[in-house]
Amino acid sequence: MRAMKHIHHISAIVGHPQETIDFYQKILRLSLVKQTVNFDDKDIYHLYFARRNGEPEGAITFFNWTYPDAEGVVGSGQIGRIAFRVPKGSLNRWKKHLDSHDIIYDTTKLFGKETLEFNDYHHLDLALVEGETESDTDDIEGFHGTIILSKAAQQSADDLDVFLGLKKIEEDEDYWHFETVGEKKHRVLVKKEALPMRRLGIGTVHHVAWAVADENELERWQKALQEKGYGHTPIKNRKYFHSIYYREPGKVVFEIATEGPGFTVDEPLDQLGKKLQLPEQFEESRAAIEAHLPDIHI
Repeated sequence: MRAMKHIHHISAIVGHPQETIDFYQKILRLSLVKQTVNFDDKDIYHLYFARRNGEPEGAITFFNWTYPDAEGVVGSGQIGRIAFRVPKGSLNRWKKHLDSHDIIYDTTKLFGKETLEFNDYHHLDLALVEGETESDTDDIEGFHGTIILSKAAQQSADDLDVFLGLKKIEEDEDYWHFETVGEKKHRVLVKKEALPMRRLGIGTVHHVAWAVADENELERWQKALQEKGYGHTPIKNRKYFHSIYYREPGKVVFEIATEGPGFTVDEPLDQLGKKLQLPEQFEESRAAIEAHLPDIHI
């Protein structure tokens, strides 16, 4: 079995879609690369953001809940803070940029080096960490990593090591630190202390997805999940990738997703995110869906 080389995407639950667009485009300078709906709930947006150049690699995606009393509470059985990687030497400029938009941040060593911790407009926990590569811009390069808030921390740590093939690189008082084996070296922290189980909702992360090359590799992971005795979904066609969902030992939702066919399957690269794209099964309901969804301006 091949080890997981990098994070495919991370999906979180947030509030009004326009506030999401304003924050991730204006504050984090990411691009809206796909606007669609939740394939399991056509009444809510599913928005995808990635790097400014429009490349979909390492997307952060959002289910935009506008239900009453939809606030979530972060706890065990969830993914915690999401860290983005920025170019070497850019962190001080990012501090000034966040200051200019009245975004409050803390400077910590959470990810083993200087880390800016802050929240988006819907209280989702985020961070910026410098990478090792310099750039002509300060733009986000993709994910740096994330945190697993496990109900069974030692079991989750063992599973990252033995089953998913991540490499344990260090340990501190609060976390075990793991790293994916590919070039991106995404850092995944497992919090040692189990928090109370809480509820998903606005301001929480729904799942993290690990990338595999294609459906053949996905089927091999499906077989490995079965041999491990892990319950999992059937392979799902998410239009832009195929995937399987399951819960790891600490009750966190993991997804395994293929790299393709990618976001250009239904619109060209230079038009990514410009129009609402629907899966084929929802097209006959497009007028009703568009009438129901909140208006957004991009």
